[in-house]
Amino acid sequence: MRENLSQFFEHSIHIQATVECVDRVITDRNLMHQWLNPVLRCDPVGEWTTEIGSRSHFIIQIPFLKPTLESTVIERRLGLTVWEFDGFFKGCDRWECFAENNETRLVNRFEFQIPNPLVAFGFRTFAAPWTRKDMQAQLLRLKKVAEAQP
Repeated sequence: MRENLSQFFEHSIHIQATVECVDRVITDRNLMHQWLNPVLRCDPVGEWTTEIGSRSHFIIQIPFLKPTLESTVIERRLGLTVWEFDGFFKGCDRWECFAENNETRLVNRFEFQIPNPLVAFGFRTFAAPWTRKDMQAQLLRLKKVAEAQP
């Protein structure tokens, strides 16, 4: 499926923390909810883990609708977590850390396709600019959480 993805958004940020710390902020569910957009919730299917094959639901807290993406961890190692998702979007959300000097460069790449033409139109028209801005804001929130860790 990954070779068929038609769109992507990519953002990066430098964080004054180790790769290990940034990785923990990305994968620890309690820390994750400190930097995720407040309208987004991540619920595990079973026990929370980010091991390959683990599943979760990313739920957008829109009253009455609550659109949900089913996600599965498809790549995982220290400094890399890739969630593949399926729902109104199909694609991958890749979080990769690179040690640079005394900090970490975090790259978030959201690759996707939207199979439903009506949903694709709505996304392009209304949600794409918001999604780009939210990804940037999310990285700033993540940076704050990571830099505040002991």
